[in-house]
Amino acid sequence: MNKKLLTFLFLAWAVSLRGGDLDTIGLTVLRQVDSTLTGTGVRVAQPEASAELGTNWEVNPGAVGQPVSLFTYTSAAGSTNNFPNSLSSESGHADGVAGNFYGIPSGVATNLAHVDNYDADYFYNSIIAATNPPSINDAVVNQSFIFCNSDYSHLSTSDEELVDSQYDDYAAQYNTLFVSGAGNGGPTNEAQVYPAATCYNGLGVAAYGGSSCIGPTLDNGRCKPDITAPAGVTSFSTPLVAGAAAVLAQAAGRGDGGVNTNAAGDLRTIKALLLNGAIKPNGWTNGTASPLDARYGAGVVNVFDAWAQLKGGQHACITSTTNSSGGAHPPGTNTTNEPTLSGWDYTSISTRTTNDTVNHYYFNLPAGNTYTLTATLVWNRQSGKTNINNLDLFLFNAANSNLVMCSTSRVDNVGHIYLPALSAGRYDLQVLKNGSVAQVSESETYALAFEMFTMPLNVELTNGAAVVSWPVAPTGFQLQSAMSLAPPISWASVTNAVSIANNRNVVTLPPSGNRFFRLYRPAF
Repeated sequence: MNKKLLTFLFLAWAVSLRGGDLDTIGLTVLRQVDSTLTGTGVRVAQPEASAELGTNWEVNPGAVGQPVSLFTYTSAAGSTNNFPNSLSSESGHADGVAGNFYGIPSGVATNLAHVDNYDADYFYNSIIAATNPPSINDAVVNQSFIFCNSDYSHLSTSDEELVDSQYDDYAAQYNTLFVSGAGNGGPTNEAQVYPAATCYNGLGVAAYGGSSCIGPTLDNGRCKPDITAPAGVTSFSTPLVAGAAAVLAQAAGRGDGGVNTNAAGDLRTIKALLLNGAIKPNGWTNGTASPLDARYGAGVVNVFDAWAQLKGGQHACITSTTNSSGGAHPPGTNTTNEPTLSGWDYTSISTRTTNDTVNHYYFNLPAGNTYTLTATLVWNRQSGKTNINNLDLFLFNAANSNLVMCSTSRVDNVGHIYLPALSAGRYDLQVLKNGSVAQVSESETYALAFEMFTMPLNVELTNGAAVVSWPVAPTGFQLQSAMSLAPPISWASVTNAVSIANNRNVVTLPPSGNRFFRLYRPAF
């Protein structure tokens, strides 16, 4: 690639993270439930661009409430653990990104083990694009910059594909999760997502409630961005997602997802959990061949819901079957069900060119309720490959073998199913690897996250007062009340304080005569 085409551009200046944003991304309730989930023990990197604002690219530790000892600063001129130093100087943009990522008090991951702050030009040329890329030993990398020409126009398609492949190869080799801003459009009004948010194995982040580029990608129409976070621009939505990834990496490493900590901490598992825990905003949509929304990806990140699904544990498929390539793959006769309705799996699936393989996950949804189902399948583009294996995600009604929904993109390495009103019954969630269609290798490793929930509301009278409670996970629900169910019903939000006890939200209301309650999960 002609380096003259490569320009690192700032996306915008910093804005303060609002308390409501911490509520929106599930951080407030996460800290109430477990205040120790702060990214402890996790190393991260923050490369920062300096092209448009002189040579400034460094985070000032004092500006984000962190000690100098937390940082290493690296550029082509050398490396140091001191601040200030001769390599560069403070960047307001870097401080704003860091404040949302790990700053005290309002950052997402405030207790990281180490932060590697890089000059972005050096980071790309000497690490990502190196002939023999070195390991930086950082689990999560926040990239609040884009690759583009100096007028904000896109690089050539071949150059963008090169950038994507370099990041994908690095991620696959070192299990590094790159979290990159999608971009904000720019004066030429090129609305498509920019690299490196377009790489297969990373997370491309959009800004909810602000300026943000949209998908699909220019190369082959893939779904990007992957996920959204509240901020005016993507520079500052991106570190919210990077911080959430660091928190999940900590939780996985300490065993919150079970004893298989390597599987729980794999970038595919963390990516699947973040996408599956995201909350759908107004107007969100997807399709069979387009797993994610072109504006919002999987939705608005919610670190609490992602963590709650991690806590559901790893659960293997019930059975695996093989059938002729392209043939029917209805539910089988196995009567065993998964023991939980919320959790994840990380495993491999293998095929031959003449057959497809299906991993079956059976679930029983008890009668009397309607359920919300979300399932996300994630796999990597393998190192050195230009294509991906073709995996699909299906949901069948196990009783009558009817197909309920599927996600079968030929270009995306993500499958995503969302059903907000699924009837009770027994279902077969299938991961299918196609053997004869676009097979890159016989074996592929994938992560699957799933959640099927109903939200039971419990009301008890105690000394004349109404004690209303409901499960703490998933989050995002509001309690509403009405004095009568005679139409037109007037529902009003209950503003009384909510406490958490025994993994349940609890509200105590004074006596007020007849009163009816419901839970409402508003879209953004």
